[in-house]
Amino acid sequence: MAWTGAERLILESRLDFHRAALELKCAGLEDAELRLAAAGPSELTLLGLVQLLAECERNWFQLVAGGLDVPPVYGYDLKAGRGLERAGVIQGGPMAGVGVSVRWVLIHMIEEYARHNGHADILRECIDGVTGA
Repeated sequence: MAWTGAERLILESRLDFHRAALELKCAGLEDAELRLAAAGPSELTLLGLVQLLAECERNWFQLVAGGLDVPPVYGYDLKAGRGLERAGVIQGGPMAGVGVSVRWVLIHMIEEYARHNGHADILRECIDGVTGA
């Protein structure tokens, strides 16, 4: 993980850290455990978090920052090569038409992962008592 250096390297490193943390929280579980809503009354699952964050990445990196018209599936890493100041436009919802930079998208995705990794901590602990990662 980068602690010093270029801004882009640090931002991408933090995002990679949070991606890896979610992967660790899911590691070693059976399919049924990944689909288990373990912290009732919420119906949230670890698999649901993985799907949500994959869709968030698709939306922010491909639709907004990349300006592509893509279906809701896994895709390419299209933030590569785009400057941090490069603007994209939010496509829908209450912020439709608002311009955002690649920097903003990276920071937003770091926030999304950090928030949902906290949820993943609770789910994993409820499933088998494992904490950390």
